[in-house]
Amino acid sequence: MNCLKTTLATVLALAFTAPTFAAEVQVYGKANVSFQSADEGGDSFTELKSNASRFGIKGDLKLEDGLTAVYKYEIQIDLADEAGEDNLKSRNQYVGLKGGFGEVLLGRNDTVLKQSQGKVDLFNDYEGDLKRTWKGENRMGDSITYKSPKFNGFQLGASYIAEDEEDGEDGLSLALTYGDKTYKKSNFYAALAVDNEVKGYDIFRAIGGVKVAGFKLGFGWQTQEKVDTDDDQDGYLVSVAYPVGKATLKAQLQNLEDNDTVTVGVDYKLGKKTKLFAWFSNFDIEGGEDRDYFSVGMEHKF
Repeated sequence: MNCLKTTLATVLALAFTAPTFAAEVQVYGKANVSFQSADEGGDSFTELKSNASRFGIKGDLKLEDGLTAVYKYEIQIDLADEAGEDNLKSRNQYVGLKGGFGEVLLGRNDTVLKQSQGKVDLFNDYEGDLKRTWKGENRMGDSITYKSPKFNGFQLGASYIAEDEEDGEDGLSLALTYGDKTYKKSNFYAALAVDNEVKGYDIFRAIGGVKVAGFKLGFGWQTQEKVDTDDDQDGYLVSVAYPVGKATLKAQLQNLEDNDTVTVGVDYKLGKKTKLFAWFSNFDIEGGEDRDYFSVGMEHKF
């Protein structure tokens, strides 16, 4: 922990005091805190939740021969209840190079299968996050990530995860994407992705999204198989978002075999980087205890 604090303090000092370095550094973050009521199989309680609030530093530096050095150092901060060592968690942290060949990143990073979800998951970082039901939302250390240049809207990505021990297994994640997941350059987004031996699972995922008549519609399908048992499961996801003035209405259905998750919510803009939000999630678990969550909160980005 002391090493982490020392490293962060050093990077911050460079970011704000070194004139030759400041132009390449971007300090950013997000504070997201909510009041949440939970009913888990009849057990009810309330709490404050810090929904993946984070702080980061990223940037790039032009080199010779058309190359650019890129870097990111991001940590998750609990603004609600955790303190001390439990308050900070590592997120994406890497260094790499980009150029005409594409981009290569070394360090801890989201797999390209995880990144392939784009923006179809409307309740990312909340209880209704698709990771609550589907496998494959992995952020892996000991990884090398490659992304090709875009060709007519298509881009190929790969994540290689080293085994890190003598008896371990290498992992590989591959993704082919098309379009723009933010719908700024294109009204379409699509992705096909696979994981092989990543955190004990083989996965195939197909994602699609479209923006039409103000609606943002998202679709997903996944099959996942546990490597050591060959147990496999299939599931789907459908999401829709629609703006009404400063508000955005959202709904999402996610399925895995006989388990369903339904989430509805609304975001209300207070400014370009600030919003209020509320949502409700219901988990219908076959053979298990159903769960309900209701949350209201605020998010500010910087």
